Amino acid sequence: MTPRALSTPRAAALAGVVFAVLFGAALILIRTALPEGAEPGSQWVDGGEHRLRVAALLMPFAGIAFLWFIGVIRDGFGRYEDKFFATVFLGSGLLFLAMMFVAAGIGAALEGIGPHLDASTRAAAMAFGQSLALVVSKTYALRMAAVFMISVATIWLRTGLMPRPLAWGTYVVALALMAAAEVSMWLTLAFPAWVLVISVLLFGGRLTPTRPAGPTPDTA
Repeated sequence: MTPRALSTPRAAALAGVVFAVLFGAALILIRTALPEGAEPGSQWVDGGEHRLRVAALLMPFAGIAFLWFIGVIRDGFGRYEDKFFATVFLGSGLLFLAMMFVAAGIGAALEGIGPHLDASTRAAAMAFGQSLALVVSKTYALRMAAVFMISVATIWLRTGLMPRPLAWGTYVVALALMAAAEVSMWLTLAFPAWVLVISVLLFGGRLTPTRPAGPTPDTA
């Protein structure tokens, strides 16, 4: 039997759509259950623990879809992939995913242990857990998402694989996230929104990569 080279199916672009929907839903559930400035432990008063449980269930599937999305984007680079920027691209994407898993895990842990603590211990545990989850997701993970976007946009610009307006627009959104990460926790939703737009355009064939003319860029 003659071996055949593997190719990325076009439908794989839908992984980004799945990620955007699941991840966006999980973020909204976590944010509404653990709002900034809320009294620690208040999620057990307004039913927030159920939202945390659902978010914890959605996050692993969103992570799997995001890994597929990374693969689709990297496949589009082809032989024009730059090793330096590709390393930053992969590293920032995986760090973002890992930190969001940590934030979701903290929320799930709070949901599991909270009802079993006395009032005073619960208040301290909730204050620490909520602060940690918000810092991990908003301050660190959001900036890794911005680095992910910047590295992708840079590769697109250097290779000409995607339209320049798309790359420059990605820069604008990424820099806004980088600079304004502390302004609002809802800014995190800008990243899944960007993934959704890119995935829909890729699946619809509107962003078919065009190989640049001339020699392959130096990938040393």
